[in-house]
Amino acid sequence: MSRKVFIAGNWKMNKTAAEAVETVKGLAAEVADIDNVDISVFPTFLSVLAATEAAEGTNVTVGTQNIHFAESGAYTGEVSAAMLKEHGITQAVIGHSERRQYFNETDETVNKRTLAALAAGIKPITCIGETLEERESGSTESVP
Repeated sequence: MSRKVFIAGNWKMNKTAAEAVETVKGLAAEVADIDNVDISVFPTFLSVLAATEAAEGTNVTVGTQNIHFAESGAYTGEVSAAMLKEHGITQAVIGHSERRQYFNETDETVNKRTLAALAAGIKPITCIGETLEERESGSTESVP
């Protein structure tokens, strides 16, 4: 038995909602006949709903680039699993190297976010590994 291929595109802080819709529609048309690959895109929060609507009825799935571990609270700019589930989000990128670098996410908070996603039935795409600088310097294998 072979594993199904998974292709994901993290759009980082790129594309307006209109551009996200255009990209999802174009991608969906290109991959419409592919059934042995799971294809997901991860637009910005402001584009997630428009992209999700554009992906309806296609084989492209839309996920989110972040999820918070708390159900609610004073976490300005964050989004909970319940908020994502309400809009049909089924996947979340967690612990991206940029989140760790710029927002000081740690293994502990990444673990909490991953557990929150799993508890809500959201598939976590938990990032582990080296930074770009570590990879470019050839130290990938020595990163703890």
